[in-house]
Amino acid sequence: MASSSLQPDAAAKDYFGSMQEPAPLAARAIGSYARGCLAGANALPINGPSWQVMRLSRNRNWGHPDLIGYLQDLARAAPGVGWNGLLVGDLAQPRGGPMTSGHSSHQIGLDADIWLTPMPNRVLTADERETMSAISMVKQPQDRAGVDRSVDPARWTDTHAALIRVAARDKRVARIFVNPAIKKALCAFETGDRAWLNKVRPWWGHDYHFHVRIACPAGSIGCSDQDPPPPGDGCGADLAWWLSDEPWVPKLDPVTGKPPPVEKKRPMALSALPKDCTSVLTAR
Repeated sequence: MASSSLQPDAAAKDYFGSMQEPAPLAARAIGSYARGCLAGANALPINGPSWQVMRLSRNRNWGHPDLIGYLQDLARAAPGVGWNGLLVGDLAQPRGGPMTSGHSSHQIGLDADIWLTPMPNRVLTADERETMSAISMVKQPQDRAGVDRSVDPARWTDTHAALIRVAARDKRVARIFVNPAIKKALCAFETGDRAWLNKVRPWWGHDYHFHVRIACPAGSIGCSDQDPPPPGDGCGADLAWWLSDEPWVPKLDPVTGKPPPVEKKRPMALSALPKDCTSVLTAR
């Protein structure tokens, strides 16, 4: 692909979603988590001693080498807390960038989704990796007034909590996103050093997986970290808001009695990404 053939106003996801191989450049996360791209990506092997990659048809098991190393380290540590192994969901596309569907982040190879379903004691088939469903840890539904927004005690265990604690204590990790009900359970779980809880942030969804985000690696010029989370363990007033009706229950139009229509956003244009992302697309 020549740079002259790229249209600045075209949807960046179409270009990056068509890339099947990484850019043969030095490893570098470029831009921000939701507006950037990835050079020199490595693939997480689809099978490891204590991990398996899911949804192989998406070709999203690519990341900055620091992310791949982190996931391998976490997978090695998981059996030590009683977790059989990791089922790994989306990382990034081969050259990062906006995805053709799903995530708005995962663009610079520093994000990974890890299922809250443990790895089975066998290698999953290709078909199973496409069709097997992750299991929600949260009582349902969440979008009705007055419901109990807690984890389901029939599914959630202290082993889930111990795995997330191991994941968060790694110095490479900047944030871990979980459902607010899971954050609530983690707050109750920890009876000792609570510093790791600061990194674990409540967010919509994330009831069947947790989303790990590592910080910008050394040498990734132009990579933009998020601001640090606010001080504290995040188990106070902010979490109470997340567990209330306000974030979840749709607000109805007083005239129609229905939720207002969702405004569809235009796809991010190629020109909205850092300029170096054009070089990532065209590298051969």
